[in-house]
Amino acid sequence: MDYAVIESGGKQYVAREGQALEVDRLPVEAGQAVEFERVLLVAEGGQVRIGTPLVEGMKVHATVAGNVKGEKIVVFRYIPKERYRKKAGHRQQYTRVIVDSIGEPGVRTARPAQAAAPAPVRKKSAAKPKVAPAASKATASKAKPKPAAKKK
Repeated sequence: MDYAVIESGGKQYVAREGQALEVDRLPVEAGQAVEFERVLLVAEGGQVRIGTPLVEGMKVHATVAGNVKGEKIVVFRYIPKERYRKKAGHRQQYTRVIVDSIGEPGVRTARPAQAAAPAPVRKKSAAKPKVAPAASKATASKAKPKPAAKKK
């Protein structure tokens, strides 16, 4: 199978074999198998099967890699002229799963050899340090003296 669109936690995800997905927190321990039964679309080769609303007899088999937290979201409420400030933060919890196979129920095919390793986790790059401009107008004027004014 090329890919499948699955539903988990009210959200839709595109699942490819060997790919890591972050879905809403599932009550499953790391290393255990999980099956997604709500398959909305399956694409294989040039053929696409669209479910009404689900594709009959299709499941996505995956293995839980672990639980992770998302980025921190800062919520700041402020009412001007009222001295009201309230700051709160939130980090959503996700379950990272590695898609093993897309197929019929009870049929688990081994992942291809090149996709055996989980997909690398993307980390946010650190903010680039701000660098002062090479030559500004102020430094340029100090570098070259102005010509003396002519006296009359």
